[in-house]
Amino acid sequence: MTNLFPSPEWPTVPVLGEGAAYPVHRIFCVGRNYAAHAAEMGVAVDREAPFYFTKSALTTTASGATIPYPPGTENFHYEMELVIAIGAPLFKGDKAAAAGAIYGYACGLDMTRRDLQLEARAKQRPWDLGKDVEQSAVFAPITKAAAVGPIGGQRIHLSVNDEIRQDAKLDDLIWKVEEIVSHLSHYYHLAPGDLIMTGTPAGVGAVVAGDVIKGGIDGLTPVELVIGAAT
Repeated sequence: MTNLFPSPEWPTVPVLGEGAAYPVHRIFCVGRNYAAHAAEMGVAVDREAPFYFTKSALTTTASGATIPYPPGTENFHYEMELVIAIGAPLFKGDKAAAAGAIYGYACGLDMTRRDLQLEARAKQRPWDLGKDVEQSAVFAPITKAAAVGPIGGQRIHLSVNDEIRQDAKLDDLIWKVEEIVSHLSHYYHLAPGDLIMTGTPAGVGAVVAGDVIKGGIDGLTPVELVIGAAT
């Protein structure tokens, strides 16, 4: 059966050393996974279990892109994150199985309409308008897990116009990568094509048209983004 209108293919992320790209099917995001960031947002960390929100796969944007300042916001924020790429099916897996299901890692930006997110939070409503923003999930190329090694002491950092704004270590993550993947697999049948953004450290802030964002994690390809004029 043919479609009523043209349907886009799954967006993809390049993989270092591979001729084929990684198709993005789902994007899961972990909230409040650094204690200092939770504090700067005025909330307590939930240490009982991770919690999540999602972004549409169609928000996927390549590192190096220029995106327009989005509509409906006056407080557009960057969030620098370690991204997990799933490479094998996993359902109700323990931490060892979760580690085996990780294909690789990447640098990512979770761009956020912060004013809309905070307004929704105050009214106990979903965060969709703040988080599921067009062109808001920005990914650098994926590095395979074997080439990265254990996640722990790597530096994670972000600059705006070459001024450092975020600077932390991955061992500051409250929920570690295997714990996140294992926990999430008890609620979803994880599969290749699933990306998990693991949360952002303290230092988030607003950007405006003309700003250049650069983020990095030791051992991974940096991520870059330019904020264009509003459309």
